This record gives sequence, C-alpha cells and structure tokens, in this order.
Amino acid sequence: MKFIHYKTTKNNKFLKNELNNTVNAKATLHVSTTENRTIEGFGSCFNELGMRALNHLNENERAKVLDKLFLPEGDCRFNLCRMPIGASDYATEWYSYNENENDFDMEMFSIEKDKRLLIPYIKEALKRNPNIILTASPWSPPTWMKTQKAYNFGTLRWEEDVLKAYALYFVKFVQAYEAEGITIHQVHVQNEVVADQKFPSCRWTGEQLRDFIKNYLGPAFENHNIKSEIWLGTINAPEPYTEWLEDYTQDFDVYAGLVLRDSEAYKYVSGVGYQWAGKNAIQRSVEAFPEKRFLQTENECGNGKNTWVYAEYVFNLFRHYFVNGVNGYMYWNAVLEPKGMSTWGWEQNSMITVNPETKEVVYNPEFYVMKHFSHFVEKGAKRLTTSGLDSVDTVAFKNPDGTIVIVISNKNDNSRIANIEFADEIFEVELEGHSFNTIVLK
Repeated sequence: MKFIHYKTTKNNKFLKNELNNTVNAKATLHVSTTENRTIEGFGSCFNELGMRALNHLNENERAKVLDKLFLPEGDCRFNLCRMPIGASDYATEWYSYNENENDFDMEMFSIEKDKRLLIPYIKEALKRNPNIILTASPWSPPTWMKTQKAYNFGTLRWEEDVLKAYALYFVKFVQAYEAEGITIHQVHVQNEVVADQKFPSCRWTGEQLRDFIKNYLGPAFENHNIKSEIWLGTINAPEPYTEWLEDYTQDFDVYAGLVLRDSEAYKYVSGVGYQWAGKNAIQRSVEAFPEKRFLQTENECGNGKNTWVYAEYVFNLFRHYFVNGVNGYMYWNAVLEPKGMSTWGWEQNSMITVNPETKEVVYNPEFYVMKHFSHFVEKGAKRLTTSGLDSVDTVAFKNPDGTIVIVISNKNDNSRIANIEFADEIFEVELEGHSFNTIVLK
C-alpha cells in the first residue's frame, strides 16, 4: 500500500511526502472499513460582494482564483454550492425579486439585479464545472409579505393569499434561473430560521415551516412541474442558552423533529440543512431520520481577521458535522475584500482575500482547511468509522475508487507521532504543531 502525506503549517503550505515507514507499535488511530454516510460534495456560497472582490482583478488573475475553486482538477474542486434568493447580508443593497405590493400573481417578478454580479459569478463557476449542485435560500421574503414592511427582522404574514404568492415566488425563481441556463437543484425555505437580524432575515417556527411546505410550497412545485428538491433549512438552532435565559426551546423537537414527523410535510422534504447553532441538532436529526440527507450549509464566518486559531476551529466544525452525519459541507464567502466587511457592518473571514488597491490575492488559512478535505474526498465517498486517541482530530473517507483519505490536525504547539492502523498495517506519521494533514492510502 502506498502512503502519501500532505501537510500545511503556518509557514509551509500543502507539502507532499511519500511515507514508507510501517511500524510495529501501538496504534493511536484505528481506521475501520465500516462505511457511513455518502459524501455529496463541498463548496461555498455565491454572493454579490464575492464577485465584486473578484472584479478587482484582471481577467487572467481572476481566472486563476476561479480555477482553484471550481475546476474539477483544481485545488478545491467545488461541486456543491449555495446562493441567496434575493438579498443576503453579503449583497450590495436591500432587494427582493418583487417589491410590487399585492402582486400575488408575481407578474412583476424579476431577477434583473442578479444579472449584474450574482449570475456572472455562478456562470464562471459552471463554466469550470457544469455539474455543480446549486442550493438556494432566501434571507427575506419581499417586504410587503412581512409582518413589518422591512427586509430585516419580522416574519411572513400568515395569510392565505400571501402564502400562495410566496410559494409562487419560489416557482418563479427556479423558472427564471432555468431560463438563464442555471439549474437550481435544491431550495431551502429560509436562511437561518431563528435569525432576527439587522440584515435581511425572517423568523419561522417549526409549525410554520411544516405548514408552508406541505400546504403551499410542495403543491406549488408539483403543480408547476418544478423538479428542484425542497429542503428543510437552513436551521441555525438550537442556541444553547434559550432554555436557560429565555425559558423556551429551539431544539430538534420543535424544528426538524416537528416537521418530519408530519407525513405530508415529510414526503416533500429531501433533506435538512444546518448551520451555526444547528450543529447542536445534527446528531439527533441523523439518528431520527437516517434515510434523509443532511448538509452543513454555512461555515461559521469568524471576525475578518482570518487567523490560524480560527482555522483550527473551522477544522473542528468539519469534523463535527461529518462525524455526526452530514453528506456535504459548504463554506460561506470564498472570496472577499480585506476584513470581509458586509454591507451591514459585519467583518467576516473568507478563504481568499483580494486587495482592491494592490490587487494582491491572499489564500487564508481556511482555504487550506477546505483544500485538505475537498481536494481529496470525492463525490460518492463514504465516511469511515475511526477510533483511538487521535480519532478526536480525524475524519476518514473511502473514495469510490477505493482510495482511503484520512484528514487529521494537530492543534498543539509541539509535534506528535500518530500511529495509524488500516487493513492490518500500522504506519507512522509525524504531525507538526498547528498543522493540517491529509494522508492518502492507495
């Protein structure tokens, strides 16, 4: 068996070394042949501010960045990506696809604004990989459909004509993008269902999600022959403090559990998307509904400093979600300007930074965290069960061709030796302090 070690530290990125040192020693990591969830892919979210950052580069330099992200033979090999339906918090301004009040038939629906930045971004990715699976979710309905007439805060007006019109809004969105040559494979009903934010947002209860899916969105997709999957997402709950401080719960039982226990809603839902505090519900969701698919839909985005310490936290997020049963993992903004300032004043991390003055492109630590997974783990891979002391820092996969991929980190200051057992062989790998590592067994 051939062992290849790829290593990234603060000073050296993605160094390759072939290992020959099988040892007679006690294993610290056991990689079994037990197969778990099937992996659907990796990716990030298309946002207007991402394309604005890319547009600071000349055509040749922009192509290099896009190639690294989206080419099937590139660095990150993205094949599972997300986009907003209307304005996200990384849009250039407030907007929806229909701000014409009481246009219940959606006669004035338009994606014209998306043609400036968002659609060109998506088409650049699809030019490199036409097989990208595209998921989409709104941050806010049109303002006239909400309890207070604003993109931020509030909730959907629970009135029959509004609910029917909002389901039609999703239908028109899928059809409009299809006319642009872009297939929307998944629709997630709402970004962050418990978010009540200064940027575009809209709160939903589990009961509202259930009833909207089974009584409005599902039937609307059927009636208009929309093939896009409906997903229950993106759920950013439960926050751990609500029961303690606010005497209510946002747990699995009142979101995914409540919706999927309803047989009529269940039949329309292909899977569940979780992000942020949703990490606290993923384990129970997979246990309760193992036949459904699950995605991590938005990597936690930091504070714009793009530190190594935060990248180590992001590695932990990858591990947590995969070990607990997700089928895919999506980063948030792959590319931003320095500090990653949103339109609404929040600085966030990105995999890549483009400086608008100097035109310098910087590949931040989280770029390498993603690459250590997405460069090697192929669509159709199976996650393998691991055990032992080093399993707490490890995720292992088996690709469709039989290649084994082991991704492991060392977050301590000092180097350590990992003795990895697979198929009755034990091989020794040195893990440098504060390193990300991928070991490929062929």
